[in-house]
Amino acid sequence: MSAFLQAVGYPSWALHALTWLPLAGIGGILLAPRARAGHVAFGWSAFLLVLSLGLWWSFDPAGELFQLASRAVWIEPWGVDYALGIDGIALFMVLLSTLTMPLAILASFRYIRQREKSFYSLMLLLQTGIVGVFVSMDLLLFYVFFELTLVPMYFIIGIWGGERRVYAAIKFFLYTAFGSLLMLVGILYLYARARSFLGAPTFFLPELLGTPLSLTEQLLLFGAFGTAFAIKVPLFPLHTWLPDAHVEAPTPGSVVLAAVLLKIGTYGFIRFALPLFPDAASHSWVTGIMLTLGVVGIVYAAWVAAVQPDAKKLVAYTSVAHMGFVIIGIFALTATGLQGGLMVMISHGISTGALFLLVGMLYERRHTRTISDFGGLARVAPLLATAFVITALTSIGLPGTSGFVGEFLALLGTFERHPGAGALATTGVIFAAYYMLPMVQRILFNRLDDPENRAMPDLSRREAGILAPLVLLMILLGVYPGPVLERMEPAVEAVLEHVDDGGSALASPPADRALRVEPAP
Repeated sequence: MSAFLQAVGYPSWALHALTWLPLAGIGGILLAPRARAGHVAFGWSAFLLVLSLGLWWSFDPAGELFQLASRAVWIEPWGVDYALGIDGIALFMVLLSTLTMPLAILASFRYIRQREKSFYSLMLLLQTGIVGVFVSMDLLLFYVFFELTLVPMYFIIGIWGGERRVYAAIKFFLYTAFGSLLMLVGILYLYARARSFLGAPTFFLPELLGTPLSLTEQLLLFGAFGTAFAIKVPLFPLHTWLPDAHVEAPTPGSVVLAAVLLKIGTYGFIRFALPLFPDAASHSWVTGIMLTLGVVGIVYAAWVAAVQPDAKKLVAYTSVAHMGFVIIGIFALTATGLQGGLMVMISHGISTGALFLLVGMLYERRHTRTISDFGGLARVAPLLATAFVITALTSIGLPGTSGFVGEFLALLGTFERHPGAGALATTGVIFAAYYMLPMVQRILFNRLDDPENRAMPDLSRREAGILAPLVLLMILLGVYPGPVLERMEPAVEAVLEHVDDGGSALASPPADRALRVEPAP
C-alpha cells in the first residue's frame, strides 16, 4: 500500500485535498436536488474518509517529525505561509475528524427536515475548518481555521437546534470568540518578538520555536493562548457554554462538537502552548493550576452528571470530566501521561460521539430525552441495548475498551510526578460508574411498562451501520492500542524534550529526526 501511495504522489497532495475538497462538496450539494443533498454530502465525506486512510500507511513512525509537509509563500510582506504537515499527534486528529463527519451526516437523514442544503453545506465547511486546524504549521493559518470552525457551528446550533438554540449558539460563539481574541493578541506579540530576533517576519511554527522570551513574557503568552484553548476544551470553570450547546444542538452537531471540536483545545495546548512557551508550561504554578482545574473538572462534572434527568445533558457533562483526564495527562509532563491524554482524546471522540448518536436515536423514537421516560428497552431493542452498554462501559473506562487504555496511561503518567493529583483524579473513574450505570439501568433494564417503549423498534440498517465502526474501534483500541501508541510516541517525546530543554529540542532537532519542510510542488 505504501508503494502505491508513493507512486501516485499521495504525500504531496493528500493534506491539501483533505483540507479543501469539502468545499468542492458544497458545490455538489448546492447543485443537487434538495431531497438528495444529504446523500451527496454523505458520499463526499465518505470519499474523504477513504482518502484519509492513506495517511496511516504514508506516515512513518521512524521518519521525520513532521511528514507530508509542504510550504508556500502566502502573504510575503507579513511572513505568512501556506504551510501544512502532520506528526503522530495530528495524524489521529485528522483521522478522527474524517471518520466522524460521514457518520454525523448519515445520522442527519431523519433528523434534518428543513434547509437541508444549508445544513449539509455547513457541515462540509466545518470539516474544512477542523482539518485545517490540525494540519496547519503556520500560526496565522491555524488562527484562520480556528475561527472558521465557529461560523458553521454557530449556525448549526442556532438554526437546527432546540427551543433555546439562539441563546446556546450566542453563548458558544461569545465564549470562544473571547478566547480567540486573546490568542490573536498573543500571536501578534510573538510575531513581533520573532521578527526582531530573526530579522524577518514569520508565523511559521518551527521558526517561532526559537524565539527568546523572558519567563514573564512566556507566562503572559501562555495565559493568552491557554485561555483560548481552555475555553475550547472546555476546562472548569470555563465549561458552562458546553452543556447548553450540546443540549440545544441537533444530534449531528452534538456528535461533531464532542468528537472533534473539543479536541482543538487540547491539541492547541500540545501543539502550541507547550512548545512555544516551555518555561511557562513547566512552571510549578502553571502545572499546579492546570492539574487542579483538571481534577476539579473530573470530580465536579461527574457529580453534576449524576443528577441530570436529561440523558443528553448527562452525556454533555461527561465530556467535561473526560477532558479533565486529558488535561492532567498533558500537564503531568510525562511521556506516559501525554500519550494517555491523547488516547483519551481519541476514545472520547469515539465513545461520546456514539453516546450522542444513541441518545439521538432514542429521541427520534420517543421525542423525549428524559431518562425516566424509558425502561426495559433491552427486551425490545437488543441491538440498540448492546451498542449502548458497550459504549457506556467504554466511557467508564472498563478494561478491554479504549477508554481504559487512555485513562490508565493518563493516571499512571500523573502518578509519576504528582501522586496526589493522580489519586484524586482516580476517584473520577468511580464517579463515572456512579453516573453512567444508573442511566443504563433505567433506560435498558427497568420494567417495560410504557406502551410506547414496548413498541420501540430496534436499530435500522442505517443506524447499525453508523454505530458498528465506532463500537469496533472501542474494542480494537482497547485490546490492541500498540500501533496507535507507536505512531504518536516520537511526537510526544519531541514535545516533552522541547519543554524539558526550555525550547531547544524542536528548534534544533537531532539529525535523525530533523524537521524538513519541502516547498509545495
